Amino acid sequence: MKKLPILIAALCFVSPLLATAAETTGPNILFLIGEREYFTEKSLTEFYQNDLKPLGYRATFITAKSNEGPDRNDFPGLIEALKSTDILFVSARRRAPKKNQLNAIRKYLDSGKPLMGIRTTSHAFSLNGKPVPDGCAVWENFDPEVIGGNYNGHFNDDPFDIVTGAGKDHAILKGVKLTKSARLYRSGPLKAGTTTLLVSVAKKDQPSEPLAWTHHYGKNKAKVFYTSMGIVEDFKNPNFRKLLINAVAWAAKD
Repeated sequence: MKKLPILIAALCFVSPLLATAAETTGPNILFLIGEREYFTEKSLTEFYQNDLKPLGYRATFITAKSNEGPDRNDFPGLIEALKSTDILFVSARRRAPKKNQLNAIRKYLDSGKPLMGIRTTSHAFSLNGKPVPDGCAVWENFDPEVIGGNYNGHFNDDPFDIVTGAGKDHAILKGVKLTKSARLYRSGPLKAGTTTLLVSVAKKDQPSEPLAWTHHYGKNKAKVFYTSMGIVEDFKNPNFRKLLINAVAWAAKD
């Protein structure tokens, strides 16, 4: 019987080490954030801490140096961070990264590694016709070319209903029961090769629009997941977070 307390003590000593090992061996997600309208620097940090970290995922957060002036296009540490990234998760709006930073993103995607994007990522690297600052670059076709979308503005802020799309049996939708959101984007029609997961229900004054889908980019078929959802209220919905959790697992799977 004297051995039992010793065994328990040993297990108590080892358990924190095992937990640490689990946290440092899972896929590494790089959250690239450069937007100020939807406060995703806060919501994505909380999402990682509460929903992804307990599952063993690691994370690196790279944010724009500023939301104002020339520094809004600078993402310090991005190039080095991409070297150890397993999933690139983007939440940015109309930024023109430094040329070498955008080239590093292109190189990452060309290698066949996965991308996830929410909300404004459809126009992450477009300045909408405005002059590109010296030393910076844009990727105007990022939406149709990489994401497979067709962003062209948005409707009003009214709530809308959600139903599943053609990919209703996709693993990303397992256990997800999303029925409502607000602030609908004009995202369709999607490009050939996309798999539509969620769509809005058409109303008299607006057509049905794709809300979430998958795509594959480039010759190495990089996995891409995108959803036009991602407002503050969406992150309060456990079904939306479940959608993202499933999408991360899908992106991480070989």
